[in-house]
Amino acid sequence: MAQQVRGVVARAKGEPVRWETIVVPGPGPGEAVVKIKSCGVCHTDLHYREGGISDEFPFLLGHEAAGTVESVGEGVTEVAPGDYVVLNWRAVCGICRACRRGRPWYCFNTHNAKQRMTLTDGTELSPALGIGAFAEKTLVAAGQCTRVDPAASPAAAGLLGCGVMAGMGAAINTGGVGRGDSVAVIGCGGVGVAAIAGSALAGAGRIIAVDIDDRKLETARKLGATQTVNSRSQDAVEAIRALTGGHGADVVIEAVGRPETYEQAFYARDLAGTVVLVGVPTPEMRIDLPLLDVFGRGGALKSSWYGDCLPSRDFPMLIDLYQQGRLDLDAFVTETIELDGVEEAFARMHKGDVLRSVVLL
Repeated sequence: MAQQVRGVVARAKGEPVRWETIVVPGPGPGEAVVKIKSCGVCHTDLHYREGGISDEFPFLLGHEAAGTVESVGEGVTEVAPGDYVVLNWRAVCGICRACRRGRPWYCFNTHNAKQRMTLTDGTELSPALGIGAFAEKTLVAAGQCTRVDPAASPAAAGLLGCGVMAGMGAAINTGGVGRGDSVAVIGCGGVGVAAIAGSALAGAGRIIAVDIDDRKLETARKLGATQTVNSRSQDAVEAIRALTGGHGADVVIEAVGRPETYEQAFYARDLAGTVVLVGVPTPEMRIDLPLLDVFGRGGALKSSWYGDCLPSRDFPMLIDLYQQGRLDLDAFVTETIELDGVEEAFARMHKGDVLRSVVLL
């Protein structure tokens, strides 16, 4: 049975978002309706509002969420009504070439709900990353629901749905950070600070945080950075090399998504080191590097999609670490807000005033 609920909608490029009544269909085969408990305000949602992802307006925003499964459609076995879940945008298909090769974290054919949520006049909505969780309830593919310990705070748990997982996975899964490694993270927003926390969990010996905002560098220290560099007043490459015996870091994680910071990451790594790009660039951006330097420095240049995570494996593990007090997810939550406060939260995020604003429902 279809339901009418409140949701945050971006109707046109650059226009302020507003909450509206939306229609959520009953779940079809392979689908689930989830009652949302929390949803983080992520830069990706702002990119949607600004038309930086696609022009398929109107968008139902929100994707970094936790909630409770309300109902499921035919054939669903992964979850059942009442399950406490974190939503993910990598619902592994199990049959694409990546899945068949045993690399489901690269799944090229992830599932989304087949039905569309709509406005009350029948206008179809495009849910952000196939989720659309700035809403009291949303419709997703059942595979987008990952069960976790129901004792975990929704405000903290939901952050695994995007930013925290992207950053931690960039360090642990993509970068392969290990015991004693030196790591530099360029850009200390939510994703970059999560990469710092992930590097600390992995046992890195030296973790260097780089940003132009001293407030963000202070937060980075609280979550595991051993040294900080304000690149507004210091050359980032020279500073990273100076802090690593003149060599550069074993792993450099670029969490900004700009050509100039990627170039810094490239030259701040040690010979045979690894560069991980987790910051999201815009379509027009280009990078120009001497091919001889690419060859001569060796190592690996990688991009990290969603932290190369496997939600069914990684979400419960990270929630366990959170419950044990070994991963401070609460530290990522700067403020909690109501559903009608998303537009103002975008402004605070854009100015760097918050690490994460989280909508609680």
